[in-house]
Amino acid sequence: MDQSLKVTIGSFGKIQFDLAHWQAVASERYSLGFPKPISKDPTQWLFNGHPKGSDAPLQVAVARLLGYRWPRQTGSEFPDCPALGPDGLEAHADADGIVCLPPINREQPAADRLRRLLAAAGCGDGSGAVPAPVKHGSGRDGPPPSLEDWLRDGFFEQHCKLFKNRPFIWHLWDGRKDGFHALVNYHRLDNANLQKLCYSYLGDWIRQQDADAKADKPGAAERLGAARALEAELVKILEGEPPYDLFIRWKPLHQQPIGWQPDLNDGVRLNIRPFMQARDMGRKGAGLLRFKPNIKWDKDRGTEPLRHKADYPWFWHETEPPSGCPGGPDFTGRRWNDVHLTRARKQAARTAKRSDT
Repeated sequence: MDQSLKVTIGSFGKIQFDLAHWQAVASERYSLGFPKPISKDPTQWLFNGHPKGSDAPLQVAVARLLGYRWPRQTGSEFPDCPALGPDGLEAHADADGIVCLPPINREQPAADRLRRLLAAAGCGDGSGAVPAPVKHGSGRDGPPPSLEDWLRDGFFEQHCKLFKNRPFIWHLWDGRKDGFHALVNYHRLDNANLQKLCYSYLGDWIRQQDADAKADKPGAAERLGAARALEAELVKILEGEPPYDLFIRWKPLHQQPIGWQPDLNDGVRLNIRPFMQARDMGRKGAGLLRFKPNIKWDKDRGTEPLRHKADYPWFWHETEPPSGCPGGPDFTGRRWNDVHLTRARKQAARTAKRSDT
């Protein structure tokens, strides 16, 4: 009918369509009406948030263990998809969104807690074996040898790939397989919870390793050194001096966060930066993360409308802003993202803004 690569609008009008035939087919197949929309894909808003029957049951189970809920579980509704009530798994959700792989801070190991959740979801029997219904949801060619191994070595990489390099459950570690590992719900990782992770959970692990090192237990001294190195990096993120600072391109200088004060509306890409630009605990470029998501802070496309230099000095640079971001002589509107600002610079801008008002 039309062999060209660029099909014209007129060509569509020449396509024959038997309306009566397809109406009859629809009436036969959907005599009770069209089925309601449903999705087993946890990346979709329609997903019901339950591990059983999902395309990635282990991933969903870990998210639920960390207290994450999908939109319909938080009151959102869509056409023919009403909001959902409790499903019984809420009792297994962690209170603060921090779950350590080893037993720390009087909490059970993550794998044991995950097994109980899977059993409650109808995906396992709590026997300690990898639940048969979820083996193929692990993302590997074959079943993982244990949930412990999968949580330590496979979960976060698969999580990053499943959610298109915008992870909302972060795996933080000290670089040792036998060291400190924590899964954290990014949506709940505010300043108070990061302090809790650093001083309570990691602090408890450091005390354990310190006691073991004094007792000359094998590997304890090395684990203690790795844990203290992680602690030092987390403290730097809490303080927020470059390169551990948060930078949000569309916020004026006086509204830039000081220290670890993330705004979820700014997105994973910008909020995860301090953790990835920290000292590498393992994989190069991953910082404190177990796996390196494909996240960059390159200049974004487009240009900004005119912005005042005092509020947005980064838009006054032709090339990537240097340390301190002083602002150039001319407005360029270039959307730079890899900008670093000191606490003093941000605080001075806040003080000046208050003086002006």
